Amino acid sequence: MRMTTVLGLIMGGGRGTRLYPLVKERSKPAVPLAGKYRLIDIPISNCLHAGIDKIAILTQYNSVSLHRHIQRTYRRDVFTDGWVQILAAEQTDRGEGWYQGTADAVRKQVVEIKAAGTSHVLILAGDHLYNMDYSEFVNYHIDSGAHATLAVQPVSAADAPAFGILKRNEAGRILSFTEKPPTDRLSGLESIPNPEKPYLASMGIYVFSTELLLEILDRPGDDFGNHIIPGMLDSHQIMGYVYDGYWADIGTIRRFYEVNLEMTYSRRPYDLFSPKRPIYTRPRFLPASEIHGARMTQALIADGCRIADADISDAVIGQRSIIDAGVTVHASVIMGADYYETEADTAQNRQMGRPDVGIGAGSVIEGAIVDKNDRIGKNVRIRNMADRTDFDSDHWVARDGLVVVVKNATIPDGAVI
Repeated sequence: MRMTTVLGLIMGGGRGTRLYPLVKERSKPAVPLAGKYRLIDIPISNCLHAGIDKIAILTQYNSVSLHRHIQRTYRRDVFTDGWVQILAAEQTDRGEGWYQGTADAVRKQVVEIKAAGTSHVLILAGDHLYNMDYSEFVNYHIDSGAHATLAVQPVSAADAPAFGILKRNEAGRILSFTEKPPTDRLSGLESIPNPEKPYLASMGIYVFSTELLLEILDRPGDDFGNHIIPGMLDSHQIMGYVYDGYWADIGTIRRFYEVNLEMTYSRRPYDLFSPKRPIYTRPRFLPASEIHGARMTQALIADGCRIADADISDAVIGQRSIIDAGVTVHASVIMGADYYETEADTAQNRQMGRPDVGIGAGSVIEGAIVDKNDRIGKNVRIRNMADRTDFDSDHWVARDGLVVVVKNATIPDGAVI
């Protein structure tokens, strides 16, 4: 099937409260990833690699930075029929409310979906990391004669309670859906003969014919996973497409932290260096990173960094990161900065008694996430505490035992966190 007849519809409007404070000033799909990307770049890149050139992102919460990123990154020229566009929640004659769920968000954009003129709609999440060939997924849907098809991921009994679990027969048809079943109720929900991962979790990825999608959106229900799909099981043939490659649902601070550090492994589960399937993102005109005497082990260093004789291990260092002499960064994600400070800026910093953007001399950062544009003073100590209780302040918070320094925060010289 020609993928130009498929509309890629990406859900980008959720609040993502479990990712606070990374979503304090941005939506979840706009959260930085692996030093230089944003989460939204993953589904858009997967669409473009599959030949899907009509892509729409449904946005709502804290969407300014997401809109700016999409507009600056995915500009299509006048000689292509494709586009990447934003479908923001808005007041119209059809309704005045915010999106109430994934299905409600699509329902509120039926006019735009019809205008796209595609035969099928592929519905995607905007906060997952994976490398799926959507053309294989869509062709499986067409070949099976399904009314709708879901992408599913094999999971273990330990992981199953965190997901919606689908019961699938040998022919691939989905028979039942159970939302986050407790461990003692997993018996009978096995779908594949894999003793380690016998259960199938919904990935929140769906494909419908446009005609059927518009028809079922007339039914009650605001969410595909909880309302629409379960309501179709008895009357429609719903198929499950098994994707057993790497897939990470980046829904919590702990998972965000773990996934980023996984990208530093020599045998990382997700290939950032694929010559055939690069991750597209905003092109920036940055110099190569300069490193003066630093000692580095298992580190991912983005463009435009200036690093003195620091010790860096098990760390992601984002764009424009400034790391001064004697700094130790271990098991941490440093997001970098959106700008470089000028000499006038640093002079003003001296007058105001505040640190420059970056990490000051002699500081130790361990088991932490440092968001963009942060000013970490000299001889600061930020360390992970496994039993640390959740805590909120204006400049840093604790979540899942990790310290997260809030975007644009200032941590003064000598602070201990």
